[in-house]
Amino acid sequence: MHIAQRMKLLGTETAFEVLVKARALEAQGRHIIHLQIGEPDFDTPANIRNAAKVALDKGYTHYGPSPGLPELRKAIAEYMTKHRGVQFNPNQVVVTPGGKPIMFYVIMVCVDPGDEVIYPNPGFPIYESVINFVGAKPVPLALKEETGFRFDIEDLRKLITPKTRMLILNTPQNPTGGILTKDDLKQIAELAVKHDFIVLSDEIYSRIIYDGFTHTSIATLPGMAERTIILDGFSKAYAMTGWRLGFGVMPESLVPQIAQLQINATSCTASFSQIAGVEALTGPQDEVDKMVAEFKRRRDVIVDGLNAIPGVRCHKPLGAFYVFPNIKAIGKPSKVVADYLLNEVGVAALSGTAFGAFGEGYLRFSYANSVENIQIALDRVRTGLAKL
Repeated sequence: MHIAQRMKLLGTETAFEVLVKARALEAQGRHIIHLQIGEPDFDTPANIRNAAKVALDKGYTHYGPSPGLPELRKAIAEYMTKHRGVQFNPNQVVVTPGGKPIMFYVIMVCVDPGDEVIYPNPGFPIYESVINFVGAKPVPLALKEETGFRFDIEDLRKLITPKTRMLILNTPQNPTGGILTKDDLKQIAELAVKHDFIVLSDEIYSRIIYDGFTHTSIATLPGMAERTIILDGFSKAYAMTGWRLGFGVMPESLVPQIAQLQINATSCTASFSQIAGVEALTGPQDEVDKMVAEFKRRRDVIVDGLNAIPGVRCHKPLGAFYVFPNIKAIGKPSKVVADYLLNEVGVAALSGTAFGAFGEGYLRFSYANSVENIQIALDRVRTGLAKL
């Protein structure tokens, strides 16, 4: 069968490829510690599950409006107003089956072939994939360990050209756990206004932050409300990865365009999932707080453990649930080390290059696993790297 040439432009998300390989090894009787996938290991809180059950019994099994059910759009607007500190209204919200459609739709709507899009590297691989798919030019901004994997504003300034159409932010960041400070965002906002580009702000990890830091959205800064699209969702903060429920908050003028793409692609998001989303945002938040506290405990265990392994240096992340240790002293390519850890040691991790060329010399471990399993993994990595 003929395959369209444009398919060659699409990349992938390596975490799912490694998951398949790990499952195959488990089918052979191997014991694998899964530190590769970006998924909370907690169950969705009971109140959210119960809300979905009630919704099913009440008949929320039919099509809904493409931008989302009114009750969820209202709950999202109120939630964002509370957590971002500026006023949002329901007409700025589009609900999607997961957060990725917002990424895809916004880039498709706002970026023409030949435009330039600046994105973090190492960063979530789908950014570069979609930029390439629409025929735009991906412009990587290197994130550096010595700056805590924040943006170097001078490096950003040098990348901006008259063709720059969009900048993608991700804070807290995957794969590094880095966080942009309010001063970073202020300087980025000034550049966006001066050079008239828009910002896609991926804030999916905004509730998972440690050590007293607080999340700031660039949309709240002067001149940015009219040029920022916020991507957020339920997968990470509420352990709802399988529910496929995300949303975008954007200027009202953009909503009809995004909704039109949704009509063409998926029609709408599952109605009962959306009712569960209302409960997630408006119900008790103590389970989220408990989950974040446990992630922090795991972070400290894995960072200390990695830093005790010869040849490994691990920066302590301030958000999300990933560590991005430096393994350059091992003297092997990241992909070689990641494959070795999976096949010979039984620890599934990702090569830093799964997140872009600037990830060479690093690995990504997700600490969305139990402390017991993390400690077993650390022992295996220590022994395995010594042999390597």
